[in-house]
Parts: sequence; C-alpha cells; structure tokens
Amino acid sequence: MADNLLIIGGTGFIGKHLTCSAVKSGFQTIVLSLHEPHRENKVKGAEYLQADITNFNDLSNRLSNIDIKFVINLSGYIDHCLFSAGGDSVIDSHFSGVKNIVKVLDWGKLKRFIQIGSSDEYGNLQAPQNETMRESPISPYSFGKVASTQLLQMLNRTEGFPAVILRLFLVYGPNQDHKRFLPQVIRGCASGKTFPTSLGEQLRDFCYVDDVTRGVLMALMQDDINGEVINIASGIPVTIRKVTETVKVLIGQGNPLFGQIPYRPKENMALYADISKANNVLNWKPEITLEDGILRTINFYRTAN
Repeated sequence: MADNLLIIGGTGFIGKHLTCSAVKSGFQTIVLSLHEPHRENKVKGAEYLQADITNFNDLSNRLSNIDIKFVINLSGYIDHCLFSAGGDSVIDSHFSGVKNIVKVLDWGKLKRFIQIGSSDEYGNLQAPQNETMRESPISPYSFGKVASTQLLQMLNRTEGFPAVILRLFLVYGPNQDHKRFLPQVIRGCASGKTFPTSLGEQLRDFCYVDDVTRGVLMALMQDDINGEVINIASGIPVTIRKVTETVKVLIGQGNPLFGQIPYRPKENMALYADISKANNVLNWKPEITLEDGILRTINFYRTAN
C-alpha cells in the first residue's frame, strides 16, 4: 500500500502542481486546506480535507486518525505588509501553523517533513544568497518563515524531528495567482495597452514550477538530509525589466511604463541563489530555461482565455 503524503496548502499555485506530481508518483495524497477548493481545482486521485492549522483542536480532530508518513508544508500566506498594518496575523499563519502541525503528527511514523521556505528569509543579505548565511528577515512574512525554519531545525537537533527546509526563490508557471508579477505582465502585454511597472532594476531568480516540484519530491525521498536548508532556484540572476521585455517579445506586443511603480521600502535589489548545495546534496538542477518557461506560461494563459 502506498504511503500517505499530506500536502498542507495544496490548493494553491505550487501546491496544486505538487499534488499532481505526487499522485503521478504513486503517493496516497491528502491535501489539507482552509477552504474547500472548487471542483476544477481538485486533482483526480487526491483526497481533500479542510482545517484551520492555527486552531490546534480543529487540526487535531481532522488528522488524528490518519497514518501520515510524509508531509509537505506550504501553509501560510504571502503578504509584505508591516507588523503595524496586520503583520501579526501573517506571522501567525506561518509560525503558529507549523507549531500545531508538529504537535499533531505522530513522529514515530513520520519519515520526512518538508517545510517550504522563502528567499525572503535572507532579507537584504548580499547575493548570491547561500544556506550558510544567517537569516535577516525584513517583514512579518519573512520573520514567520525564519521562525518556522529555526523551530524545525531546533527540533531536528534536539529530538530528531525529520525536517528539511527548502528555500524557494521566485517560482512561476501556469495557474499562478493573477496578482503575482509574471501573470500581471503577461496580461498587461497581451492587452496591448500601457501598464505601470517599476524601473525593473531588481535582480531576481526565477524557477519554473515543474523544476521546483521535481526538486521537492527528490528532497522528500533523499536520505541523510534531515535538518538541512536547501535553496531551490535557477541560480541565474535576471532583472525584472529583462523578464518584462522577454514577455513583450514573446507575445509580440506590450507597452510597459517603467518607473511608474516605486520599489518596496528596503526592497532587496539583488535576490538570487547559490544552488550548489541542491546540486551536490539532491543531484538536482533546473532543466527549463527562463524563455521556455515564460513561453509555456504565456501559452497556458492563451489557452485558458
């Protein structure tokens, strides 16, 4: 009988792609989310459950009778607000959620817990960012991610909890939230109308979602990596302006107005990864080029519309 894999937050962009890959890989896949997903967002072969992970009793009642061998945690939401503008709830969605999940699980049966971290944990540290750097959060969101990382590493060191933290950089691809950067640029260029953007000088690291899901599933099964933090990214810096111009060329039109949107306060202008550890430890590296990945994403939105 196949092992149970619990994917928490499996109805979002990355989560849905992971669920598809997990089902195809033969896992008995259980997806936990806050709300019941629409039928079109469900993956055939997966089981769907609802619970609020920040509510221990709710989570415990939902998972208490399930024999869980593997966990991938994508829970919590992305919001770059300040602490004084609602950041407390952002931290809670990440850190309190992880604490509750850990308490509910039967550690004796658990083989691997994958925590999906974020490049934002590095804050404004100098690029390329690598896993030996001390985290430097600059928002409640990044603090919630760092706190979760530190908790899981402490539990691994002191009690042998089988956690691995995968620190993702900018993941993109089909079905991404329309409010995210690349879908906005694709829609803006496709419309033929002018649309505002920043100057685009930021260096970023884009990795196609299929490469990311492959890396996550490899880490799920890899021996001798408990307690590790591993960057999952392309390792190739590219400016936001270059990505925007690439979309414009591939679509054949577009009128971005560079400089119309200010940078975020204290925004890191160079956020890209050193991925040598992923290559050495997981034997993983991305296979899909940025141009190919953008073209696949454009074609998805063309078909969807």
